[in-house]
Amino acid sequence: MAKNAGTGMKNFEERLRRLEELGEKIRSPDIPLDEAIKAFEEGIKLSRALEKDLSKVESRVELLMNNAEAQADESPELGLFDDDEA
Repeated sequence: MAKNAGTGMKNFEERLRRLEELGEKIRSPDIPLDEAIKAFEEGIKLSRALEKDLSKVESRVELLMNNAEAQADESPELGLFDDDEA
C-alpha cells in the first residue's frame, strides 16, 4: 500500500508540474490561439483532477486527526487497582 501511495504522490507532483508548464505556455505572447486553447483545456482538466485529489487527502487527514483526538480523550483502562480483588 505504501508503494501505491508514493506512486500517487509522484503522479500528483508530475501533474502539478505539468499544470505549471501549461500556465507558462499560455502566458507566452508567441503562442498561437489554437495551442493556447488546447493548453487551457488540458490545464482545466488537470486542475479539476488535482483539486479532487487534494479534497481526498484533506478528508483523510481530518479522519486521522479526529481519530487521534478521540484516542487522546480516552483514558486507558489497565485494571491494576480495581477494588474487586481483595
